[in-house]
Amino acid sequence: MSTGKRETWRRVFLLIGRLALAGMFLFAAYAKLKPQAALPWSVASVRTSLSMFAMQVDSYQLLSPQAVSMAAHALPFVELGLGLWLLSGLWLRYSTLATSVLLLGFFALMVRTYSLGLEINCGCFGPGEQLGKKSLLRDGSLLAFSLAVTICAFLSKRKRSESANSIPAAASEPQRAN
Repeated sequence: MSTGKRETWRRVFLLIGRLALAGMFLFAAYAKLKPQAALPWSVASVRTSLSMFAMQVDSYQLLSPQAVSMAAHALPFVELGLGLWLLSGLWLRYSTLATSVLLLGFFALMVRTYSLGLEINCGCFGPGEQLGKKSLLRDGSLLAFSLAVTICAFLSKRKRSESANSIPAAASEPQRAN
C-alpha cells in the first residue's frame, strides 16, 4: 500500500474513531444525567439522577462517602467534556490519550470489582446494567479501540512532522533574484 493511501486510511480511522468515542462518552454522560422515571429536565431531577449514580459509584466499595459524592457529581461532566473535546478534533493526540487513560481506569476498576465477586450495577451507561463478563468484554473492547485510536493519532502526527521536516533545503529557502 502506498504511503498516500495509508495516510488516507489513517485519517479515516481517526475520524471514525474519535466520532465513535465521542458518541460513547456523550451517551454515557447523558445516561447518568437524564431524569429518572419520566421526570422533566430540571436542576432537581439532575441532582436526583446524580444521587442515584452515587449509589452505583459507592457499590464499588473503593471511596469514602465524600469522595463518592464528588466522583458521582463530577464524572458525568468529565465524560461530557471529553466527548465534546473528541468531537471537536482539537489536540487529538491529547484527547485520545485522556480517553484511553480514563477507559483504562474504568476497566481496571471493573476487573477489580468483578474479581472480588461483587454483584453490582456497573453504572457505565446509567442504572440497571449488571457488572459481568458481558460488560467486561464491552469495556475491554472499548479500551482496545481507544488505544488503537490514540496510537494512530500519535503516528499520524509523527508522519506529518517527518514529512514537513523532509522538505529539501533548496525547496524551503526563498529564491533570490540575481
